[in-house]
Amino acid sequence: MDASLALPLLVGLVVIALFFDFLNGLHDAANSIATIVSTRVLRPQYAVAWAAFFNFIAFLFFGLHVAETLGTGIIDPAIVSSQVIFAALMGAIIWNILTWIFGIPSSSSHALVGGLVGAGLAKMGFSS
Repeated sequence: MDASLALPLLVGLVVIALFFDFLNGLHDAANSIATIVSTRVLRPQYAVAWAAFFNFIAFLFFGLHVAETLGTGIIDPAIVSSQVIFAALMGAIIWNILTWIFGIPSSSSHALVGGLVGAGLAKMGFSS
């Protein structure tokens, strides 16, 4: 790959990953506070603050098991390229937006797994 293209490509992938992370919060965070807000145990502002805080520190107590699972064993690491990462993120982003528009309950983690599997299949077929 051309060295002059590497940095803009990396920056673009980071921006897309941050957009996926934003959509993950938009898509999944409401599920974590819906019950506590609808039962009026907490006001929405406090529930969002609590959810943000505990989502931020959760890795300290529960580790990085989900990230490790997503990072290993889904597809062969040898086939991962910037195109595969882009396709996986775009697949997950599009799926999250569609399920959000149509009100279909769906997990962003599952969307990312589906994006990875789909990108791997598109690149190498079932050997991926």
